Amino acid sequence: MEFLIILIKYPVILTMRYNGTLLKMETKLVNPIEYELPIGDELIYMNPLIGKYIALKWLKEIYCVACGRKTNKSFAQGFCYPCFLNAPETSECIFRPELCRAQDGIARDMEWAENHCLQDHIVYLAISSGIKVGVTRSGQIPTRWIDQGAWQAIKLAKTPNRYTAGLIEVALKEHISDRTNWQRMLKNQLIEGVDLTIAKKEMIAHLPSDLQNYISEEDNITEINYPVNEYPEKVKSLSFDKLGEIAGRLWGVKGQYLIFDDGTVVNMRKHTGYMVELEV
Repeated sequence: MEFLIILIKYPVILTMRYNGTLLKMETKLVNPIEYELPIGDELIYMNPLIGKYIALKWLKEIYCVACGRKTNKSFAQGFCYPCFLNAPETSECIFRPELCRAQDGIARDMEWAENHCLQDHIVYLAISSGIKVGVTRSGQIPTRWIDQGAWQAIKLAKTPNRYTAGLIEVALKEHISDRTNWQRMLKNQLIEGVDLTIAKKEMIAHLPSDLQNYISEEDNITEINYPVNEYPEKVKSLSFDKLGEIAGRLWGVKGQYLIFDDGTVVNMRKHTGYMVELEV
């Protein structure tokens, strides 16, 4: 009697794990935006993971992005407390450009200031939740717009340093917000009927004549599309500090947020310096 042996091959599902400290996601302006998440020495391409189950586990360690030392708490998105007080990246002018003094030769680190503060800066208008004004180095365009979750943006002015850009922003903040409503941005609740070229002309009219000398002649509107399957009606922000592990079906990425299919979100930039394990 002969026996027929049939071998049934089952598909093998491979689980990939990555360990290391987080940095903010890197982006590329294509349609839709391409995202890469730095974890240690690895760059994880996030777009193919949308629709799949992922798990992020905090390994209970945080390392300062400036000095590399281990810290119990992160300040200003990735710094230990001494660096938060002393590092040039956390200078007051980073949060309030109009307070920059690098143009007068005063800075926490003058070499750093020459490469960051004493460079061309862009004042821009963007729509993320509502219309807002912002400031960034010219080399950070369009990264800054993407990180804020903007879907349209236009250059308003170009200045030779951070201080002058800050003066323009301050003048315009009396007429327009400089904040992003992150919940509305993640729910994709966008204001309608706004023409940024018209808004730009309206804002220019509010500037004193000396600051109008820096107005950008570029009126191109950059439109940005994000890799999101469907936007949630409600959002709930999650944190490693409270949960230790964040897992679910990844439904999209916008700004620096991962969006899960149950409406929970996690701000990856907030957790810069956290040691994590990603399982996909």
